[in-house]
Amino acid sequence: MWTVPITLLLIAAALALLWLARRQRRSAGLPGGRVIYSDTRAWGEVKEPFYDSASGLTGKPDYLVQQGKEIIPVEVKSSRSPYGPYDAHILQLAAYCLLVERHFHKRPSHGILNYPDRTYRINYTPELEQALKAALVELRQQEFQREIHRSHEA
Repeated sequence: MWTVPITLLLIAAALALLWLARRQRRSAGLPGGRVIYSDTRAWGEVKEPFYDSASGLTGKPDYLVQQGKEIIPVEVKSSRSPYGPYDAHILQLAAYCLLVERHFHKRPSHGILNYPDRTYRINYTPELEQALKAALVELRQQEFQREIHRSHEA
């Protein structure tokens, strides 16, 4: 007697939850696939950062999405991008691609940069990887050249 209305109610609730999950996935810029890592408390416990001793990189992408055998890093930004993705954000995403490659032994073909107004697919090309490595060398040189002022009174 009550089984039909209860069944219909459960189906409606399941459809509503599915719709909400898809909406949340779209707002985060997540591609189709299974989320295997998240650096947001909304999706569960925050995990340890990835580390690569060869490059000295440490990082925590916002999401890692598995599509078949590929693992795609996704970085979500809160500010808008006026003309396209910022170079610094592209290099940050490239760093996550490198960390994914070192950790999972699989090179991602691309990563995703999600801004509130637009989502960009950034191909992880050998040229982008070289640009990342050049930026890391430059940063390390700047750190090495920076003079450290110490105060023994502080």
